[in-house]
Amino acid sequence: MHTVINLLKSASIKYYNKNYISEKVEKTWISKTFSEVDLESDYFAISLINKGFVKDDKIAILAEGRINWIVGEFGILKNRCISVPLSIKLLPEEILFRLIHSDSKAIITSKNNIEKVLKISDKFIKNFKIFYIDKLDKELVTLIEKYKFNKDNFFIFDDLINYGKQNFESQKTNLEKIKSEINENDIVNISYTSGTTGNPKGIMLSHLNYFSNSLDADLHFELPEFYKTLLILPLDHSFAHTVGIYISLLKGINISFVDSRGGGLNTLKNIPINLKEINPDFLLTVPALTGNFMNKIKAGIKEKGNIINKIFNLGIKSAIKINKNGYNKSKNIFSNLINYFPYLLAKKLIFKKVKTIFGSNIKFFVGGGALLDINQQNFYYSIGVPVFQGYGLTESSPIISANTIKNHKLGSSGKIIPNIECFIFDDNNKPLGKGKKGQIVIKGNNVMHGYYKNPKATNEVLKNDMLFTGDLGYIDNDNFLYVVGREKALLISDDGEKYSPEEIEETIVNTSEIIQQLMLYNDHKNKTTCLITLNNTNIKNIISDKKIKTPEQLLDIIANDLFKIKKSENTFPTKWLPSTFAIIPEPFSEENKMINSTMKMVRYKITKTYMDTINYMYSKEGKNYKNKKNIDALKNIYFSI
Repeated sequence: MHTVINLLKSASIKYYNKNYISEKVEKTWISKTFSEVDLESDYFAISLINKGFVKDDKIAILAEGRINWIVGEFGILKNRCISVPLSIKLLPEEILFRLIHSDSKAIITSKNNIEKVLKISDKFIKNFKIFYIDKLDKELVTLIEKYKFNKDNFFIFDDLINYGKQNFESQKTNLEKIKSEINENDIVNISYTSGTTGNPKGIMLSHLNYFSNSLDADLHFELPEFYKTLLILPLDHSFAHTVGIYISLLKGINISFVDSRGGGLNTLKNIPINLKEINPDFLLTVPALTGNFMNKIKAGIKEKGNIINKIFNLGIKSAIKINKNGYNKSKNIFSNLINYFPYLLAKKLIFKKVKTIFGSNIKFFVGGGALLDINQQNFYYSIGVPVFQGYGLTESSPIISANTIKNHKLGSSGKIIPNIECFIFDDNNKPLGKGKKGQIVIKGNNVMHGYYKNPKATNEVLKNDMLFTGDLGYIDNDNFLYVVGREKALLISDDGEKYSPEEIEETIVNTSEIIQQLMLYNDHKNKTTCLITLNNTNIKNIISDKKIKTPEQLLDIIANDLFKIKKSENTFPTKWLPSTFAIIPEPFSEENKMINSTMKMVRYKITKTYMDTINYMYSKEGKNYKNKKNIDALKNIYFSI
């Protein structure tokens, strides 16, 4: 039977005493082997049976990457219950919505997240249970009393493991019977979308979905056994499930979780420390993460002085000219000779040391989550730690295509993984040929069962056993998939022509040192406009270095930086490039719900919040970037006394 439980059982036999998952406790790393995870998840399943949980009961998980996150979910599945993984970045009311909508009867949570759960506990269903994966302490007791949660429904996870262990022999037969009835079409989890286009939807993914996608991705990547990775991405993502939790079962990969004790800023501070400690062979990443790494690397190189900075930048430029897109490398002997020396110099003096930021064994990144700007791809390929961009979505469990070590083309999302059919459809749902842009549609065992309690939304995307992704793309003559944006994020001009904004937005942000975020807007207008947030540190440096005295002077600098795209080599149609801009003082963030958990802009929320500002940009006064609103915004941020 094609189930993830069978994947775990096979791994527990094949990789019996090899470490599967690790986390940092105090100052040391502790690990569980594949066989220990298999056995302890049995123990947890026995405790769930004892607490009255039965087939199809939902149990949420709200915790950072931890050993007991994995043990807990496998235990849930062994009892034929359904996991509801939740992002640790959710606000209490967002958690409540998901718990109620999914009909969850319990939640596994941690010290970092317990107060958010208890804050909304008065709205839980009767006898809702909390399984706590940290130790009992005075602070926890105080919180339980503060929010008046029934102590009879609060359980320490280790106690549940111990109960299962003590009763294992007497309950083993019953548990094995339940496990034997697990069907490949049973739902593994209800994974909630981040809601970029409206209320979040609960995506139902089955054992077969995950099993098939993991095996197909494994065939595609051809990873060797016993690699190590530091898992920085949150476990609630299907990307981390498939490429992290499940492919590791196929290849004996050791997953270490970034040290998240203390949450938030502590986690970010621990990433470089943990990278050195673990020395991963590869990392899973999203554009926001690699973008952050890239900016810090560039800033660090700049601090080394002008000579080092010039060698570094020339080395990057030379590497790009030699490598081109990685698939069709430069065959111009003269050009290669000219560029080889500066590239080799930078590689020996700088790139080799830069790579060690990610540990001494790092070989590549696997990228997902959103479109990865070509500048990032070129940067990492040049320094010798390529980001192999892939494409997928939670509804497809999630991998559809990916670049690999052996077969990659920068700028693309790679080739379609085995056993998935991928079509490019026009507006009439007719297949298009190579190089023609249309909606990406797939068919395969990785396609979700549907959206939980939402047949209308399900029927909109699932038709004739095919998943209509809502993403636009094309397949080139070498069979590489290119994703060019979301159908629902399209700009629409006054003549009805449509265009996807993501590539332009990514290009501007990744080539600018002062524009931090940017959202293009055009809804049946004759001009495209944009909302921007600024990099405060770099703006303040510019004000100081160039002795800027007025907001008007600063606006000219911002405008020159933004509008340089019109003079660049990029072949973007002029009508979709910004004609003017509005400065937004507050960055788009998860806190203000303008950014979702995968670091994508929630466009409808940004548009709704700043509709007055958008309308102003189309007024006679607002179409000039040196308008009162922009001047006042800069005065308040940078020129206030």
